[in-house]
Amino acid sequence: MGLMSGTSADGIDAVLVSYEGRNGTLLRTHHEEMPGALRKEILSLRHPGEDELHRMAVLDQKLALAYVNTVNSLLAQADMSAKEISAIGSHGQTIRHDPEGATPFTWQIGDPNRLAEMTGISVVADFRRRDLAAGGQGAPLVPAFHQSQLAEPGVATAIVNIGGIANITLISADGEVRGWDTGPGNTLMDGWIHRHQNLPFDDGGAWAATGQVLESLLTEALIHPYFTARTPKSTGPETFHLEWLSTLLTGQEKPEDVQRTLLEIVVESIGRALDDVSSSVIRISGGGARNHLLMNRLAARLAPTDITSTDAIGIDPQWVEAWAFAWLAKQTLAGTPGNVPAVTGARGPRVLGAIYPA
Repeated sequence: MGLMSGTSADGIDAVLVSYEGRNGTLLRTHHEEMPGALRKEILSLRHPGEDELHRMAVLDQKLALAYVNTVNSLLAQADMSAKEISAIGSHGQTIRHDPEGATPFTWQIGDPNRLAEMTGISVVADFRRRDLAAGGQGAPLVPAFHQSQLAEPGVATAIVNIGGIANITLISADGEVRGWDTGPGNTLMDGWIHRHQNLPFDDGGAWAATGQVLESLLTEALIHPYFTARTPKSTGPETFHLEWLSTLLTGQEKPEDVQRTLLEIVVESIGRALDDVSSSVIRISGGGARNHLLMNRLAARLAPTDITSTDAIGIDPQWVEAWAFAWLAKQTLAGTPGNVPAVTGARGPRVLGAIYPA
């Protein structure tokens, strides 16, 4: 089983995957909305504040309980018992990610001890810190899964995951893998529409479609040094957040024009990352694949390369990341590395995560 609650913190994705060989089969999926109070606390802990340690410790336990509920719901839907599940791969909720600081760190919460205790299923968690300890960024970790499960041998493929943060995986025809975070995905758009319309996301890009691109804002945003930083690199909402956006605004902009421009920032940052890449196909996963305007703009920006969502290869874009952490858990249990040093910058392949037995 794989569990994923991403940058947007809007919910928990869970998948049940069967492996009887190299390629897995997605058996069942479930999405649980993140309780509003938990989401509010997750977002608030991304920035310095009062009594952080106590709030984080409490949230750690509350998130674990939310994960337990999600696991139990998925088991009930699949009519399966805990004894039939070899392990849960739990990404946890990232609350801080600072791989470039004087003392690099990354921190995910959602207590795996409680998750294992209350479900009766072994849990594999804390995937990112071993890569970080080996000199890597701890992210992105999905490229190894992309290469193993989504790539077609002999076909140069780019896989673009547009979650809260966007990242790309480049798989050459001979199997070489590269990848990095390109910058904001949905995080700024989600935050902006929540502020102005109290909605969790812009369904299909409908609100952005009513606005116009503010060229000056687009230019100013893309000056951010992250976009031209050398790889390996990774980022998060600690860097791209509404407070940063506010420094670029005059206050006179129409909200829908800002939303439209935020979408274009995503398109252009991904486009620039892929401009010098020779890929036969580009597959989009994550929530961004359901944003019709975003997909249309990416298709125009990256033409003539064939762009589709991972639906084209039989995998719903929503479940790719949760599946990746089920796969990473399988790697850990087998004692097999789960990182790609060329992607994260780690000193070498590492077995990721810690095992919390049932």
